[in-house]
Amino acid sequence: MASLMLILSSLFGWNITRLPFAPWIRVRRKQLAHSTGDFFNWNRVKLRYCDGASFAGDSEDKAAQLQFRGQRIWSVAMEDLMSKGMRNANQALLSGCSAGGLAAILHCDEFRYLFPRRTKVKLSGVAELMYPVGTPLEIFSAVWLPCRGCERILPYTCTNHLDPTSCFFPENLIANVKTPLFILNAAYDSWQVQASLAPASADPHGNWHDCKMNNVRCSSSQIQFLQGFRNHMLYAVKRFSMSRQNGLFINSCFAHCQTERQDTWFADDSPVIGNKGIALAVGDWYFDRSGIKAIDCPYPCDRTCHNLVFK
Repeated sequence: MASLMLILSSLFGWNITRLPFAPWIRVRRKQLAHSTGDFFNWNRVKLRYCDGASFAGDSEDKAAQLQFRGQRIWSVAMEDLMSKGMRNANQALLSGCSAGGLAAILHCDEFRYLFPRRTKVKLSGVAELMYPVGTPLEIFSAVWLPCRGCERILPYTCTNHLDPTSCFFPENLIANVKTPLFILNAAYDSWQVQASLAPASADPHGNWHDCKMNNVRCSSSQIQFLQGFRNHMLYAVKRFSMSRQNGLFINSCFAHCQTERQDTWFADDSPVIGNKGIALAVGDWYFDRSGIKAIDCPYPCDRTCHNLVFK
């Protein structure tokens, strides 16, 4: 196995075939240079998370007959892949989108240590910058209850000054990741706008309904609020971006998981920053062709976005 891309996701994406040896691992075998760019001839494996806690939980609620075994699932998956040839890879890229991006960040240094030092291992996190919105109790209920046992995987560099719930958010983790990391995020992440910033429970009168379904329907005050959200994101990655080994691509789009869709990942009209698209930016960074620290101008300046519109 020369090169491997391991993708953590909740979406099927791509044209993928179920492997007979493990129902929770999926692989896309189609190798087309015109659709995948630099990684067209890589072995690609997609591991779907199903534990509700980004492969981090390890506990059991006997009364409710619930098990949170994400960490064990991760460990078994890695053992299985290593036995099937992953240990022989000379290049590896761990990637994940959304909660899968969080999983990649939580496990990236652990993933790096699976390989010998000569193996080139990097991490690409996509749409993983999620911010705690709401009261401490709401955050605890939404994030920490499905993640019992997660404190064992959280880095001490975070838990030595923040509570475990806060350490489950990537903005508090990325600066301490040792493995080279590339962050790809939409500045106005459509999932977070809908599910976190303006969920129905926080907007009983529907004032945000039209805006979160279609960005062109946002009022000037709503856009101003979203610009504050973007500013928070840029502040969160400031320290991270100072490292030469890290890469960054934050475009001013209303999108989510831009590597999961062909039209945003690698197409003739894919989103660009400074005439460089997402696939090329990731490739340039991974193969050390150039440093990538690309931050878009604020909305609505970018005319290359593929903004998501919901019905």
